[in-house]
Amino acid sequence: MSSFTLDRYVPRSSPIHSAEPRLKLVLVVAFTLSISLLPVASFLALAVALAALTTLSVVARLGPVRLARGAFVALPFLFAAFPLIFTKTGDPLGDIDLGLFTLTVSGEGLRLFATIAFKSWVSVQAALLLTFTTPFPEIVEALRRLRVPKLMVAIISFMYRYLAVLTDEASRMMRARSARSASTNGRAGGSIRWRAKVVGGMVGSLFLRAYERSERIYAAMQSRGFTGELRFLDTRTFVGRDWAVLSTTAALLLAFELSAHLWMPHA
Repeated sequence: MSSFTLDRYVPRSSPIHSAEPRLKLVLVVAFTLSISLLPVASFLALAVALAALTTLSVVARLGPVRLARGAFVALPFLFAAFPLIFTKTGDPLGDIDLGLFTLTVSGEGLRLFATIAFKSWVSVQAALLLTFTTPFPEIVEALRRLRVPKLMVAIISFMYRYLAVLTDEASRMMRARSARSASTNGRAGGSIRWRAKVVGGMVGSLFLRAYERSERIYAAMQSRGFTGELRFLDTRTFVGRDWAVLSTTAALLLAFELSAHLWMPHA
């Protein structure tokens, strides 16, 4: 089993990769906010935003489909919005008879669901563009320098560093279980109930090991002078070009938002 990593950085030589991490983080948050504020069924505006992300992906030398392929990770979360198709009452399109009850498909619900799905897909692509072009430690450093609470930054940083360690620990426990399980017809272990009992014990053991390790790590960090704030060596600062990009992009996002509300057609 391979080690788990949160870092999805793809090394390339491009203007986006070399941009200041705080600039990229602020712009991604602003872009995602502008997407979330778009009216229902503003599919033309969403298509424009998607085209912009595709262009940036090409500029970053990631290819035109890498972001789209990675954004499908958001699909399972759309099941939470799926009932809107049947709970909204405007513009009924037809009924689905399920025997015990009947579901009414509404045009209003379909438009709302499609808008949520499209917005989620575009927003996830924006986040992926950030993670593909910025190493995870630089994102954590950007959060710290943007005055995000120190405790939150520390939790994110520790999660990044030690989640892989816990994954390796779980992998060793899985290998130990397989080594101690008899194999019958290529299948190791006993019944589903037995497997569930073993997995439950493994989860409890992993929790105890993680707790004990966290105590040892914290004691070691305190002995080395840790005061609750993570220190980074990077001292990059905003330059005139960064401020120009920030102000220009903010103006473009504002114009985009106004256009979407006032002039772009809604389905």
